[in-house]
Amino acid sequence: MLTHKDHFHGSDLEKIEQIYGIRKEDIISFSANVNPLGISPKLREHLAKHIDCITTYPDREYSSLRQCMADYVGTEKENIIVGNGSTELISLFIQIEHPKKAMILGPTYSEYEREVSLGGGTTVYYPLKEESGFKLDTTHFTSKLDDSIDLLILCNPNNPTSSCISLDDMRTILDVCKEHGIYVMVDETYIEFVEDVTHTSAVSLTAYYNNIIILRGTSKFFAAPGLRLGYAITGNEDLLRNMNQRKNPWMINSLAAIAGELMFQDDEYIQATRDLISTERARCYQTMLNSKRFHPYKPTANFMLIRIMDEDLNSGILFDRAIREGLMIRDCSTFPFLNDKYIRFCFMDPADNDRLLDCLLR
Repeated sequence: MLTHKDHFHGSDLEKIEQIYGIRKEDIISFSANVNPLGISPKLREHLAKHIDCITTYPDREYSSLRQCMADYVGTEKENIIVGNGSTELISLFIQIEHPKKAMILGPTYSEYEREVSLGGGTTVYYPLKEESGFKLDTTHFTSKLDDSIDLLILCNPNNPTSSCISLDDMRTILDVCKEHGIYVMVDETYIEFVEDVTHTSAVSLTAYYNNIIILRGTSKFFAAPGLRLGYAITGNEDLLRNMNQRKNPWMINSLAAIAGELMFQDDEYIQATRDLISTERARCYQTMLNSKRFHPYKPTANFMLIRIMDEDLNSGILFDRAIREGLMIRDCSTFPFLNDKYIRFCFMDPADNDRLLDCLLR
């Protein structure tokens, strides 16, 4: 198991407030990777009108919500299970599969390793190569898979590298995993930010492979981390049956269920988000690309990983500089296989992005 250092998470604004004396309300978090549009105006109005829903229990089957989710991702509602955030579903899935040995691509989100460890399993990492822009070499990677591995965990797009595995490569990976009896868990938290979701997401593969489960949430794209609404998609009926038998009777509350039904049908908000992120992603990437002091890795999600080329700078210096101006970036020295020469920031609205770019490039 790799050693993970402490760090400021995007939700740790209270700690920042105490240490730097800056009110959390005055901090723009480029670390949390949350949609800069905030929650949809339609959703705010919708929840206010339906506040009385908390006086009754939600539908135990969440039938209407699951249908909205199914229509949104392009599957059948029978293939969907909802949860109190995707983290609860990760935990539930790992408890059921109980992997003795899991493989994870690194650098990535540390919660995967933690959950495997809590279940008594061990984790091995396959390191993504910096010289290839942290893009996966599928041929080399699949050659490292064998019968000793029970579970493969993929974050797609990956956090913090913002690199993506194509649908064709995912199909190849699933074929090899099938040969070795490996289950594949794909975290698609950031998939909705990519340019072509339909041809990048692995949801369509759940109709043909029974060794895959896909995790989604509403925290990042729909700017609702406090709602704790997540869901999983799989075509494996036995797995769904086991998860439904072990889950809590009511995985999510009435407000989350009501909100979800609107979210996935809010086409205006969804398109506005994609347009904003697409434009700012291209602009911020090109700006950093033009600087000799930084090397950006081409992003596919709503955030970008940067290597610091200036010998006089490191991630700690830049974090301190930015936070004193009320701008919070991610010091990536805490991620496996990275060091204090890497930072990550998400794309916010144009004016805020300009402030951060000016701060970093100054």
